[in-house]
Amino acid sequence: MKKNSLRLIAVLCLSTSWLRVAAQVPTQPSVGQQPTGAIGSGQQPGAQQPAATGVIVAQPGVAPGTGVSVPGQPNNNATGTTPSLDPATGPVNLQPSVISTFNSGLGLAPTGLTPSGRPANGKGFTLQEAIEFAIQKNVNVRNGQLDAVSSEARIREIKSSALPQVTFSGSLTDNVIIQKAFLPANTFDPTAPADLSIPVKFGVNYSANGSVNLNQVIYSASLNVGLRAAATYRELAQRNLQGTKVTVAEQVAKAYYGVLVAVERAKLLDYNITRLDTSLNETRELNKQGFVEKLDVQRLEVQANNLRAERQNVQNLIELSYTLLKFQMGLGVNDEITLSEQLQDRTVDDLRPLVSADPTFQYQSRIEYSTLETQIKLAEQDIELTQKGYYPSLSGFANYGYNSGRNGFGQLITAPWLNFATVGLSLQVPIFDGFLKRSQIEQKRITLQKAQNSGELLRNSIDLQIRQASITLNNGLQTLQTQQRNRDLAQEIVRVTRVKYKEGVGSSIEVLNAEASLREAQTNYFGSLYDFLIAKVDQDRSLGRLYVGN
Repeated sequence: MKKNSLRLIAVLCLSTSWLRVAAQVPTQPSVGQQPTGAIGSGQQPGAQQPAATGVIVAQPGVAPGTGVSVPGQPNNNATGTTPSLDPATGPVNLQPSVISTFNSGLGLAPTGLTPSGRPANGKGFTLQEAIEFAIQKNVNVRNGQLDAVSSEARIREIKSSALPQVTFSGSLTDNVIIQKAFLPANTFDPTAPADLSIPVKFGVNYSANGSVNLNQVIYSASLNVGLRAAATYRELAQRNLQGTKVTVAEQVAKAYYGVLVAVERAKLLDYNITRLDTSLNETRELNKQGFVEKLDVQRLEVQANNLRAERQNVQNLIELSYTLLKFQMGLGVNDEITLSEQLQDRTVDDLRPLVSADPTFQYQSRIEYSTLETQIKLAEQDIELTQKGYYPSLSGFANYGYNSGRNGFGQLITAPWLNFATVGLSLQVPIFDGFLKRSQIEQKRITLQKAQNSGELLRNSIDLQIRQASITLNNGLQTLQTQQRNRDLAQEIVRVTRVKYKEGVGSSIEVLNAEASLREAQTNYFGSLYDFLIAKVDQDRSLGRLYVGN
């Protein structure tokens, strides 16, 4: 009887330790089963197909995903720690921004972790700062800025055609054999026969001249169209640059969230491993005293080994996630950075306002559509430019210079030079070009028609993207709500199994299974939360409100 009482006391002590540890142990895959989600699959976060699960947030002083305070841990979950990320405070304009919306809706909090999960000296970036940095450093953005600079040079090139063209020309000629002309002989000798001609040299051995020439276009229909097209060309370059910035903002946002997911998962695993090791040591001592079976120790050892293996996989994913983020930001793989924010648990009601339609949406809100409109406008001006080639053009010219000619080279230098000047107008009227311009116009009209067809296709594509994004976002919210209910149910099941175990009508296996189910529900919840966030990024991109900046 005394031995049974001691065993009962030992079991109750062990149950307290198990309940404390198992509350932090995530679901482990069975033999041959691969973990699911971003962490288990090794899928690259922030890529076009983002990870769906594996997002666990360990808040200081709170059992991850439960909101229950953990003994011995300070409770720092204060709203005052959430930074204000008003997009109007920075040079990057994100109105209405999915980035700033997510920051305020999700409640990103300061962290400052490196790929190893430890504080470091690398520069810290908030999400907005990471986007701002990428806009400045990303290679594609820099190339787009160079294209914009090139467009300005192109505009100046076109405008230069309307300005006066001034040139200087000079020549020095050595008439080695002076050409002879034939004149009637009776010009010099009246007695010579009328049909007799004699050769006569006209010119000198050496001649030279120098002059300044000025040409000015007075009227050119083609030039007027070209000047208008230059402004359109500038607009096209700016829109292309803006499109590049939107793409970079989207890539950085997804990559940033991918890093946050992996880091939070690692923090939770570290927390769970520490708690599990403590329980394992206690259980081993109880086993040595004969209060628990060896099988109970082995169960905890299996869980500890699985957690450590998963932690190593997560560490590899963190390194990969950071590398992807640095690549999107235009940094080198060896550059040190830290993240200044972390994910926090949010309820469905907190996120519901983020699901909002845009009844005022216009296709021009999409940078791709406005860029195509500019391309169509440029194609129309190209046709007009060719048509203006049928019009006459008028220009004026003026020349002023000096010339000299002598039979001796030295005399050419010392002899006085005589000046001359000319002014005039030049009129060119196209009459027939062999149907050259007509053929060119036909080709350019086909190009214009293809661009217009692309506009129709783009409108249909935008409609499809908006519909898909809306459905995905609403499905994500419904899934998130379901996972939240599952998490609440799992917490209730854990509570009931704990009571049954303490009353002696339940087993430790039931408690461990219930705790494992709770961890799985929490993992699925945060995975659904991450899916929702990525869907929100995609929706705002489809509506053209992801990034609006200079």
